[in-house]
Amino acid sequence: MEKLRIYHDLLLKWQKAVNLVSPGTLEDAWGRHFADSAQILDFLPPAPTKAVLADLGSGAGFPGLVLALLRPDLEVHLIESDERKGQFLKTVSRETRACTLVHTQRIEAMGADISPDIATARALAPLETLLGYCAPWAEKKPDMAMIFLKGRTAAEEIAMARKSWHFDHRLVESAHGDGYVVVVRNLRG
Repeated sequence: MEKLRIYHDLLLKWQKAVNLVSPGTLEDAWGRHFADSAQILDFLPPAPTKAVLADLGSGAGFPGLVLALLRPDLEVHLIESDERKGQFLKTVSRETRACTLVHTQRIEAMGADISPDIATARALAPLETLLGYCAPWAEKKPDMAMIFLKGRTAAEEIAMARKSWHFDHRLVESAHGDGYVVVVRNLRG
């Protein structure tokens, strides 16, 4: 909990200079951001594991940085193209001693730099686009799990993504708010 408190304090401090999260969500940051991110733990392989997790468009670190703090057995890569947000992620990682690797570059540029077993994202892009980001990795690792926190339109996003992709999925109501957790496996073009 202490590391999460440090993270929360840094979020409040940095938010004044860098738009990390919607300002209206700061009052309930514990529920809206931290607990929402932590629910992904239920979909990860049991600890300890040497799994590699890629968090796409990490922004303020939700969910990837939260998962790195709660599951230090994971190798967590935070991918964020915005340099200022990348600096925030590096600062929080340093101050909390979270084992993360921060990549300040576009997701498409990652290529073979990493080979994740798990990909996560929250409030980044439509499912169809997220699957496109993950496709090169899933081609090499067909059993790769993609776990995305989505809003109320998750079912519609799944239907739209099926026009371009073949995949198995699980749609689970979010434990926090009116969104969903979408778990995708066996992604094929």
